[in-house]
Amino acid sequence: MTVHDHDAHHEAPLAPVEARVAAIERVLTERGLLDAAVLDDVVAHFENDLGPMNGAKVIARAWVDPDYKRRLLADATVAIAELGFGGPEGEHMVVVENTPRVHNLVVCTLCSCYPWPVLGLPPRWYKAPAYRARAVREPRALLAEMGTDLPDGVEIRVWDSSAEVRYLVLPERPAGSDGYSADELASLVTRDSMIGVERL
Repeated sequence: MTVHDHDAHHEAPLAPVEARVAAIERVLTERGLLDAAVLDDVVAHFENDLGPMNGAKVIARAWVDPDYKRRLLADATVAIAELGFGGPEGEHMVVVENTPRVHNLVVCTLCSCYPWPVLGLPPRWYKAPAYRARAVREPRALLAEMGTDLPDGVEIRVWDSSAEVRYLVLPERPAGSDGYSADELASLVTRDSMIGVERL
């Protein structure tokens, strides 16, 4: 199973809570109380727009402000709160920095712990059993399947999010972005780069 295939998650058995949510959604839809298309739009907004935009602002600020970057790497929770982001699922944040020699990858092997204040809702593939297992067992192969081929000399560090701590990747600043404003830099940052499955 290729993890980045966004439809592939349907092949994996649902966790009990996911099965209950799917059953409730099905009943509400059948009774005309829920419009599945509207729900999909709301989820997509949180997955792709609202949350990741917050994280992109954090990353862009770190790229243009060395003092902020130091604070972010020392105490991410406090530094992220400086920009107004925090709350449930973001009570204890840790930011890990990609370099030319180190690439960081975030996973939650037990369930789907994820930093909602800066990334929104987790993508479906992040919760898939295949991603959760392979990120730990064979991260280089997994990343290659997801379109991120890393040279053999690059060390991959896998960070396991939990109820106690959520991780966010500080990607390398893209080449050729000197002179960009923080807003222009934020537009280059993707959700997947902040999880570590993509390089900018």
